[in-house]
Amino acid sequence: MKIISSSSAVKRLAGLELNDLLLSKNLPMDAFNDSRVVSGGTRVYDINGELLFNRLPLKQGRNMVGYTDIAVNPAMGSPFLSASTGADWNEKALKEQAIKMAKKQVKRFSYDRLRFVAYSYPKLAVQFLLKGKEVGMIELYSWKLVPGMIKRDAGVPPSNFERWSLLDEIPANKVKTNISRFEKRLQQWEEICPEKKPPRRFKPDIVRIKEFDRLVREFVFVPRVIQRELHYSPDNADHTSCYELRSQLTNVWCVAGSVQMVLNFYRYNYEQTRLATDLGLGTLTSPNGLPYSRDGDVVTVLENITGNALNANMNNSPSWSEFVSEIRANRPLISFVPGHSRTVAGFTSGRSVLGTRFRGLLVYDPWPPSPSNPVTPMTGGVITRWENFDTTTYRLTFTAELVLH
Repeated sequence: MKIISSSSAVKRLAGLELNDLLLSKNLPMDAFNDSRVVSGGTRVYDINGELLFNRLPLKQGRNMVGYTDIAVNPAMGSPFLSASTGADWNEKALKEQAIKMAKKQVKRFSYDRLRFVAYSYPKLAVQFLLKGKEVGMIELYSWKLVPGMIKRDAGVPPSNFERWSLLDEIPANKVKTNISRFEKRLQQWEEICPEKKPPRRFKPDIVRIKEFDRLVREFVFVPRVIQRELHYSPDNADHTSCYELRSQLTNVWCVAGSVQMVLNFYRYNYEQTRLATDLGLGTLTSPNGLPYSRDGDVVTVLENITGNALNANMNNSPSWSEFVSEIRANRPLISFVPGHSRTVAGFTSGRSVLGTRFRGLLVYDPWPPSPSNPVTPMTGGVITRWENFDTTTYRLTFTAELVLH
């Protein structure tokens, strides 16, 4: 298994993957066409020390439009992990702020190396090392120190503010399959656009379907993309999308933020502090996450706070078909991944120009918490279009259906 370590190779791969998804109509034209992969991006590590992916900023003209996460570790299963728009990624500013906040919280703070870590994927932190040993890890945007590793019982998922290894959680049999699929994908790109001798007049780091179409014309499959986002009604033609992002008010209130988004969609306007009280998540000054043993409280709160106007259900075996059926019925879902909660408001499903299946979810993530630090323009939360369904672990889903009495 060979990890991609070259920044130029990652930059090239990001451009190819984004061009592919754009040409196959999985990505929206206005948000990504004529964008450029600015650099090789920021390396993000697993807490076990292995490199996972690079986060690469995207720019249209002079404007930053978002970023994409490109896997460099074959165990992830696919190069493309996600793409997010409307959120800036400023590595330098984040490092400076992390150092500043760590100095205030770590006694006798001294380090010789720092790195970005997916301490609870997709949440990130900055890890400080001295002679190879950790001296502190601070969560991005909340700037709180991440606790050390704790031993969990078998089958118990991590809590909302707990570090865990993404790679160590992947079953051994799936790792083997992931590596094979990842390497096949790289070989396909090498045949079409050799890394050492790319085709003339084509720049892999530019996302522009006109040039990309010429490059892959003989490989192109007729796009058969099925896609939908939440609207005011099940009819796509009568209204634009209407779902809104809400950020969590503390670094452990992702469940409260997710419940708030679903309730807002159904026009219930409850303050997040009220929802946190009903969920037993403490206060703004003394917050806590939702324990694993109380996952079902999400169902109880959704039903009680609406006077049973919403019929909520919990599913501990999430599937692609459930996401599709709920979105087609014009209903958002709350999605629990290990250690975190988000909502899902859309999906895309189709084939890439190489014939590879792609399934993506439109994720409204309440993390990072709000208010965020002024060193970045992000105001809290992030919208990901799309999150690769086949590279993500989904623990639970919660659905909510309006009951007409």
